[in-house]
Amino acid sequence: MSLNSDLQTANTDSKLAAVSVITTCYGRNTHLFNLLSSLEHGSVKPAEVIIINDDADPKRLAEFDLNIIKIPTTIISITKAGSKAKFDIGHNRNLGSEHASQQSLIFLDVDCIVAPYFVEQMTLKLQSYPEALLMAQPRYLTRPLTDEESLQLKAGELPSSHLDQLSVYNPYRYNFDPEDSKPSALPADLINTCNVSPAQLIDSELSDATAKIKTPLMQTDDYGAFWSLCFGINRQQFTKIGGFDTQYVGYGAEDTDFAFTARTLGIDLYLTADVAYHQQHSVYRPPLNHLDSIVLNANRFYNKWQHWPMQGWLQQFVSMGLIKWQKQQTSPIQVIRSPTKKELDLAHCANAPFV
Repeated sequence: MSLNSDLQTANTDSKLAAVSVITTCYGRNTHLFNLLSSLEHGSVKPAEVIIINDDADPKRLAEFDLNIIKIPTTIISITKAGSKAKFDIGHNRNLGSEHASQQSLIFLDVDCIVAPYFVEQMTLKLQSYPEALLMAQPRYLTRPLTDEESLQLKAGELPSSHLDQLSVYNPYRYNFDPEDSKPSALPADLINTCNVSPAQLIDSELSDATAKIKTPLMQTDDYGAFWSLCFGINRQQFTKIGGFDTQYVGYGAEDTDFAFTARTLGIDLYLTADVAYHQQHSVYRPPLNHLDSIVLNANRFYNKWQHWPMQGWLQQFVSMGLIKWQKQQTSPIQVIRSPTKKELDLAHCANAPFV
């Protein structure tokens, strides 16, 4: 058994970490399978992977050597326009937390591919900072993985160095030095003497040494820097926050609301250097395809916090004559018109790494 209490295993399998990974998706199963491949070949595996999903093939899920718990979506949201939305990310995340058996929770967007030490390092930090909210370090792939690369990932043969070369940081947020994301820098003679894999090291006599080689983290007072793409929190704190506010519908502001609630409750926010690679997909700049939900959620957020979120996007919508809004106003945003097909086509960026 490991002498380090920060890496207590979930059961008798020494390669399992006592953490529940939660993800949710609809219609992005290729991304889901890539995420599962990365979790399958990490230095440790999570005790369970909870997937809130209605359309993933159970036979494909069974191919992964993971404890996968698939939960169907149980809600259909109603948008402002009255149309049905089959995907409510806040509700689904809350549902996943309710089914989790572990006290430590890691939430990942389905677009993520985690670095090999991601689960191990985040689990260590959640044990060391049990009352904190931790956000990991995103890197953005500049193109989708090829079928061959996905097969290599599934086989555990796609190195992080390759993903590093394919990815970039988002310049609009704080980013750690790339070297900070590599906790595997054990002395070569130590590894050669042991002749075991990094995963086996956790339960070997060198467990104390490996556990001390941690990626850094940094506390921040900027709760607006929290993105729910890849984060960790312990169940008690998630419950204290109340989970995600399900009054937010569709796209925008639900993660900032979550972080603002954490701040109000005195929950510290830390940024960590642990990397999750975001799989590339087309986006809209600005996100005109989400105009209605952004306006709806911005109004909800202001009513709750007396602060306007997503101000950059709102200003772009104003410049296009789509909405009536100014930073100083206290009344709800009004939609003047919907974007035209031409405007949507111009905003569509097929190859952009992020919005």
